[in-house]
Amino acid sequence: MIEMNSFGLLGGDRRQAALADALAQDGCTVCVWGLDGLPLDPKVKRCTPEEIYETCTAIILPLPATADGKTINAPYGDRSIVLDDEFAERMSRKEVYGGRMAPVLATSEKWDAIDIYDYYTREEFAVRNAGVTAEGAVAVAVKEYEGSLLGSRCLVAGYGRIGRALAQVLRAMGAQVTVSARRPRDFAWIELSGCRPIATDSIGREHEPYDIVFNTIPAMIFPRRVLAQLHPGCVVIDLASKPGGVDFDAAKELGIHAVPALSLPGKTAPRAAAEIMKNTIYNMMEE
Repeated sequence: MIEMNSFGLLGGDRRQAALADALAQDGCTVCVWGLDGLPLDPKVKRCTPEEIYETCTAIILPLPATADGKTINAPYGDRSIVLDDEFAERMSRKEVYGGRMAPVLATSEKWDAIDIYDYYTREEFAVRNAGVTAEGAVAVAVKEYEGSLLGSRCLVAGYGRIGRALAQVLRAMGAQVTVSARRPRDFAWIELSGCRPIATDSIGREHEPYDIVFNTIPAMIFPRRVLAQLHPGCVVIDLASKPGGVDFDAAKELGIHAVPALSLPGKTAPRAAAEIMKNTIYNMMEE
């Protein structure tokens, strides 16, 4: 039996678990699958996918909704949910929310007739998520770098939302911050924020002795040639979405400490990330 104003959450990580708790605490009916072993609010119901299909009016997929383009991203699930025509048909007459939904939509033409909302494309989500990601990046740096961020020489590759937020946080912590960008107007904003701008395509040619490098660009910005120019002891933290921007094999061979740091909000601040997801979904529902 369909329950009105009910949310069914499929798969995900600690963010999805925290989102379930937050929705339940708001008085919503919440059913989840694929969060085995993660603690949940007593009001959240653990269900099978079939029970969720039958009872829930709104379905929330994780961020990213799929990691392989074939199944729902469910690292804590006891089985796989295949993304195919049958699954899409199950979503008919429902509202489906998720993060980075494009690969899901490519799995069936039936998605064309379904109400789908990608919270990852929303500006309010992107900006707030960038702030949480920047905080997580600093946490990784504190753990991996043997020195202090105060006075450290940091390079932030890329001046998108995460790059801007990260540069601001590092500057506030007393780091000497260089930020790479491609557009002259970004150079002006970088200077105005108290950081030093450089062109992205000049990385590796300026021979600046950085202590920590943060990459936010999802392209191969740090191949072997560039990594070989880094200062000994430099820590490289790759925040970019797959395929990332660091040649980790080359880094290992060169003795450079390179750290992949994907999906940081889910690891370092799941409850804050879940609140951002929840509020964005509420905004989309109101609209």
